[in-house]
This record gives sequence, C-alpha cells and structure tokens, in this order.
Amino acid sequence: MLESFYKTHDYLVEHVQMPVRRRLMDEINWHDRLIAIKGSRGVGKTDFLLSYAKLLTDRDPERRREILYINFNNFYFTEHSLYEFAGEFVKQGGKTLLIDHTFKYPNWSKELRDCYFHYTGLRIIFSASPVMRLIEGNSDIGHIVKMYNMRGYSFREYLNLQTGTNLPVYTLDEILHHHVDIAHSICSQVKPMWFFRDYLEHGYYPFGVENADFMASLLKTMNMMLEVDVLLIKQIEVAYLHRIRQLLYMLLSEAPCGLNISKLSESTDTSRATVINYIKCLKDARLINMLYAEGKEFPMKPARIYMQNPNLCFALPTRQVDDQDVAETFFYNAIHGLHKVNAVENATFLIDQKMRFDVLATKPKVPGFRFAAIGDMEIGVNKQVPLWLFGFLY
Repeated sequence: MLESFYKTHDYLVEHVQMPVRRRLMDEINWHDRLIAIKGSRGVGKTDFLLSYAKLLTDRDPERRREILYINFNNFYFTEHSLYEFAGEFVKQGGKTLLIDHTFKYPNWSKELRDCYFHYTGLRIIFSASPVMRLIEGNSDIGHIVKMYNMRGYSFREYLNLQTGTNLPVYTLDEILHHHVDIAHSICSQVKPMWFFRDYLEHGYYPFGVENADFMASLLKTMNMMLEVDVLLIKQIEVAYLHRIRQLLYMLLSEAPCGLNISKLSESTDTSRATVINYIKCLKDARLINMLYAEGKEFPMKPARIYMQNPNLCFALPTRQVDDQDVAETFFYNAIHGLHKVNAVENATFLIDQKMRFDVLATKPKVPGFRFAAIGDMEIGVNKQVPLWLFGFLY
C-alpha cells in the first residue's frame, strides 16, 4: 500500500529545488512530535517539507524508508483515514511523516491528535494555511502542536540566493546600534542596493525568482488565497467572492491607507460588520496587515491598512506606486514577525511599545532626533539606518 507513496516521495525529494537555506530550518525544534508549518500560499511550504526530507535522507541514506511525504490531494484519502495510514507507516518502520495540504482532509485536527497519542514513536510535520486555527480555539491539538510561521524570502535570503553569499541574520538591537559596521561588512561582499528594488517588486515570493512572468503567478496566487483560504476554509459562500475581490481591489489601490468602512460598505454593497469581517479574512490569509494604535486590536478599526508584503503593492499595473508606501510596507513586513508594531502620532511606527521610528523613502535634508529607516541610503550615519538592512532580521 505504501509503495506508491514512497515512489512519489522519492521523485519529489530528488527534484526539489530550494536554492537558499531558509532561516526557519534552523529555528524549529525538530525533536517535537507534532509540528505545524503555517504560511501563506506561495512562500514555499511544500519545498520546505521536501527539503527537510532530503536533508534527513542525505544525512543517513539507510533510514530513507523512515521518512515519508504525503499530500492530501491524493484520492486515497477519500476512502482511507490518516490514522489508518499512519498506523501502517509505523508498522513498516516509519518515524517521520510530512503532510501537505492538510486543510483538504476533513478531520485533520482530530486525527492528528489520535496519531500523536497512539503512535508515540511517530513525528508528524504538517503544512497549514494561515487561516487554519491550530492553537486558539482548537481543542484537539492546541495544547500539543508546536506552530512555526513561514514567511516569504527576507531580503537577506533573497540576496544570498542572487549572489551565492551566506550573509548572517542580525537582531534589531544589533542593527540599530552597529548598523554602520554591519553595512560596511555586507557592502564589502555585495552591493545590496543593486538588488533591493528587484526584491521589493518580485523577491518576497520564491516563485518570483524562478518565474519570468511574475505578475501572472502573483495574481494566480492571490486568487487562490481568496478562493481557498478565504472562501473554502472560512466557509464563505462563493456568491460573495466578487465583493471580497472588490474590497481587495480598493485596498490595493490605496494602501497604506486609513480604513473608511462606510465608503467600503457602500462601494461593495455590504454591511459595515461584514466589511470588517472580510478585512479580517484578508488579514488572516496574509494579503493585508492591520496597524493598530497601542492598546487597540480587532474588532476595533485599525489606524492603517498595509499590504502584507511589498510585492503586493505592485499587483495593480494601473497604479503608480509611491516609493514611500513601498518603504513603509517593507519595513512593517520585515519587523512585525519578531517585534510589536503600533501606530503612533508624530512618527511612522512605534516599536515594542517604546521606540518611535520613522520610515522615509529618501534621506531627509535635516536629520531627525530618533531612529529612521532610509530607503535610498546604502550605509547609514548616526540614527539614520539603511532601510534594506531591516531585511536581515530573519
């Protein structure tokens, strides 16, 4: 029964392409028995799982049969349970099961829990859509799963890929207090500004590096986010897809922007409460980010809406994209995975509830008195830090 799965596994592992080592590979505690890799479409979750399988196989070829990648696209799982499959896998010596497209299996959380408690020698690593509830509100696996967020390429990962270098990660504190020395060290090896604009336009998603028609792939990915992550997983009727697309179009046209709920409600012929719900769905699918003032959170109205990453700023070919908008979007995306970011008066962002921070597309004529990320600066000075350097946080 397992032979066809092993055959597919061997082929996929042999042909997997992951040309740059993802930071997440070194952040996961691989000894945990139930691990979720959560991330939006297009960030490389499947290649990540297959690359991990290849890493284990290359490390010890004799244990090749102990590792297996499966995909719930396989029609086998329409008539057979995951629990049954895992039992057979363990019986034949299996130790590590890698599961993709988990959301397509109706009882995924219950059966993952059953596998966890009944097959104590089995380790399961599975991919998850960003809209899936894994911890909060999940009584099946919320107390046993270890969840990790997978993001698109950082600028550091993109630069390493393009130049063949192995530039390291830096903490925010290191960047703020040693940015001149760090920038000099990096610039002695590569010229980051030669690559930064390309990254902002098409470097966040791995398919942007390998696909000549990036825009077509990006639009396809965005539509899959709406049709699968928002409609299917959130169980919204397909009749409302057009209104959600309208809403996303309006945000793509204006973000970063404040949120005029009345205007959006009128334009989409949707109630204010439904607009807020759809906005949350777009955020959960990782199409947008919501920026709140300190002490405020959903369901309150955010101070500003941003696209989730800078590549999405270019999704509308008819829009003249402003460099300042892209700079702010890049900074927010780069930093908010590791640090708390809020809206604040008289600055672009408040970081970790204590540090006011400015983000500027071009160097100001008069230096400010607080830290600022500057978009057109290769090497900074004093509290003016090159914007690109914040792409080295992961």
